[in-house]
Amino acid sequence: MKGLWYPLMKLHEQHQPQLNLIRRYGNGAIVVEDREIFAPCVVAPGILHTHWIDTPAALTLDSLSLLWPLEPRILLLGSDMRPPGLREIRLQLAARDISLESMDLGAACRTYNVLATEDRPVAALLFPGKVQP
Repeated sequence: MKGLWYPLMKLHEQHQPQLNLIRRYGNGAIVVEDREIFAPCVVAPGILHTHWIDTPAALTLDSLSLLWPLEPRILLLGSDMRPPGLREIRLQLAARDISLESMDLGAACRTYNVLATEDRPVAALLFPGKVQP
């Protein structure tokens, strides 16, 4: 069912490729700038990493190590599933002065765009998932 996107409007009108703004999401995919992504990914200004963990359940401090050079202060987890051990991961991140916020995919995409355009040190951990028929 290609072509069905939620919401049915563009998320962002600005074109700043270095920010990796999320243009659309839904139907098991997200569009970052002009790239359609169907797998879990990490999006941050200056980085788009698509070969990452398969499910939120695999989220660990080690799986986030690719972000350390960016020095993020805010991580947005966009998924309909809350990973086990989320409280422990939050505590470990807090020791590094990093906040982890868990929300649904749409909220994470919208929040990422706002924070990235404000030049905030943010990264989004996104799990697009599949739309059930």
